[in-house]
Amino acid sequence: MVPAPGGRPPEPVYRPVLAARRGELDALTHLDDTAAGLLAPILDVTSDDPGTPEALGRLPAGILPAVDASALPDEPDHDPVRWGVPLVPVIGLSESDRRLAAHGAAARAWAGRAVVRLRTGPDRAGPDATAAVERVWRSTGLLPEQCDLLLDAGDVCCPADVRLVEPRVRRAAQWARRHAWRSVTVAAGGMPPALSRLPTDEPVRLDRFDWLLWQRLADLRLGYGDYGVGCAVRDADAPGDRLPTLRWAAGGAWWVYRWARRGGRGDDRFADLCRTLVSAPHWPAAGAGFSWGDHEVLRRARRGAGAGSESLWMAWSTSHHLAEVLATLTRPDREQRGGSWRADQDAPEWGRAGRPQRGGESRRAG
Repeated sequence: MVPAPGGRPPEPVYRPVLAARRGELDALTHLDDTAAGLLAPILDVTSDDPGTPEALGRLPAGILPAVDASALPDEPDHDPVRWGVPLVPVIGLSESDRRLAAHGAAARAWAGRAVVRLRTGPDRAGPDATAAVERVWRSTGLLPEQCDLLLDAGDVCCPADVRLVEPRVRRAAQWARRHAWRSVTVAAGGMPPALSRLPTDEPVRLDRFDWLLWQRLADLRLGYGDYGVGCAVRDADAPGDRLPTLRWAAGGAWWVYRWARRGGRGDDRFADLCRTLVSAPHWPAAGAGFSWGDHEVLRRARRGAGAGSESLWMAWSTSHHLAEVLATLTRPDREQRGGSWRADQDAPEWGRAGRPQRGGESRRAG
């Protein structure tokens, strides 16, 4: 990655929207310095967990997380500025005046900036959004150039979702160019809910429609974000059948492994899952060196450790996913034309992207 001009650290190339749970936070904790400098995670805090500030404090020094606490009660005790850890506040367009003032205080206390989150479904771009962001800037005391804009496209789990969401994002991106944002990123979630409905004891291929959406929007030169290996629908990843599950990204797809084989000890069954994964064509060539998650899976394939837990399965899957996305986005010969759009760039030529590939339904391996 080429350093930014003037010796500044490189700008992030990837803004994943992650649930602020143990698994996702563990994956971030194990990032190396290079990966941490290219990542700007946005953490959704959905429960009043007193351990969240402590967990944020354990993140690598190169990561300054953006925190969305809009799901918490709108009370002073729940304002992230009181947590005592460095963070970037995430601001919704319908926040109360009191919370906007608290977000402004958090921005001034740490990074001097914030993330404004526009949900392309409920938040309509145009005059209403302009009035809303002007209220945000006025109430927080921030300038437009101190704000990164996140165009949150939500759930895109099939070709029909991509066709529905794409024009919304294009309208929002066109509106965004009227303002001097620090950067503009589009994020979507392609992992479907209810993985418990998938077959067990064999890898199942799921298309990454969030990635397809971003490729279709390549002419806009928006930054890339996704929901990691989680679902964009809140609480869709709640514990289900508790079967060992790994969600492994490879190119434009995930391979979901859910193992229900009976007989023997639980550690042996999970070792069988891991042996199946490490022998698959989509196992990375770098093997255990690709990410912390790959390292932990290979250990268990060799029966060097126990089966872990639900939070660890999510942590290992997230760790691999972050590494896979960063490797793709920073590859010099990548085909997609992405990258963070900044206000001082020339506006791209507007055009209609190609049609999505046919199919894209869940398919079993083999």
